Amino acid sequence: MFAIPGSVPVTITPAAERQIARLMSGKNAFGLRIGLKKGGCAGMEYTMDLVEAAEPNEEVVEQGDARVLIAPRAQMFLFGTEIDYENGLLESGFRFRNPNVTDACGCGESVRFEPLDGSRAAG
Repeated sequence: MFAIPGSVPVTITPAAERQIARLMSGKNAFGLRIGLKKGGCAGMEYTMDLVEAAEPNEEVVEQGDARVLIAPRAQMFLFGTEIDYENGLLESGFRFRNPNVTDACGCGESVRFEPLDGSRAAG
């Protein structure tokens, strides 16, 4: 929907590819849908759900055995994002390196984007 011909809307690191493939295999899922919802102290939160099929107008990114589906309403906000998976001593999880984010909360759970009209988002 918002894709530029010849480029992928999001990139997936090898670590994220392995984890997504592992999750898909464990639940016999078609792919991992990523999106956004209102919430958190910065205004928006990423969503991730294992799904059985793609919905109309979703962008589908396939890499190796991993498949990521991007919900239509999130596509313009996620374009250019790198999806990574990090293992740490205290926590492990997916990380989104999103060039469209203009602010994030201190805990890293929610993000803010510049409004489409170009004005700064109220905080």
